[in-house]
Amino acid sequence: MVELFTVAAIAVFIYFFIFFLVAQFIRNNSIVDMDWGAGFILVALVCLFSQAAYVERNLLMTLLVLIWGGRLSYHIVRRNWGKPEDFRYAKWREEWGRWLVPRAFLQVFMLQGVLMLIIAYPIILVNAYPRPGLTALDFLGLAVWIIGFYFEAVGDKQLAQFKQNPANKGHVIKTGLWKYTRHPNYFGEATMWWGIFLLGLSVPLGWSGLISPLTITGMLLFVSGVPMLEKKYKDNAEFQAYARVTSKFFPWFPKKG
Repeated sequence: MVELFTVAAIAVFIYFFIFFLVAQFIRNNSIVDMDWGAGFILVALVCLFSQAAYVERNLLMTLLVLIWGGRLSYHIVRRNWGKPEDFRYAKWREEWGRWLVPRAFLQVFMLQGVLMLIIAYPIILVNAYPRPGLTALDFLGLAVWIIGFYFEAVGDKQLAQFKQNPANKGHVIKTGLWKYTRHPNYFGEATMWWGIFLLGLSVPLGWSGLISPLTITGMLLFVSGVPMLEKKYKDNAEFQAYARVTSKFFPWFPKKG
């Protein structure tokens, strides 16, 4: 387990170090967002091929990560390609001044790498302890993952279609999945990692994989996901009215206005 985790950590460090160098060259630290999904694919493939244990659970988990990471990377790259640095990173660029490069290295790229290793822990765990066959927990995990993938993928698609309509410029999406949660894509991402955690429960130390969904759910709910996005709309009257009747994270029927 320690050896495989070390291999994954080295791969993640090299991966983010390369993108850090690219980001300094093009003066855009927000490319780290484009690296997120593909980074998990790297971890999954490195772990799978390092162990060469091609049993059902390992292959299933790798497939799910490939589907999720590939779709997310394509979505973010397509959305951000050719655009200026995201407002969050641009603000840090101004605030950090002469400390921009070291702080970007540590607080943006290396921090992302550490978080990736924590969240990817069940992937490393399953590959470190390959067990043939699938259990009821694996099928439950797959079902949970599918629900999460649906919310993230469909939520992203609905938002993209909404923004493509010029008549919606300056307005807030309130239809589709966005009628039941203000952040269906964030809810979906967290839910998928709960599914991955369940897939890992059938191997030794599987319970310790709980750190993964707890970390990503906490990040999205309290740190870099929901709070940062909603802060952007704190003075938007339409969004505030929408927020009063729509669930913040977990899908639920809207309140009566």
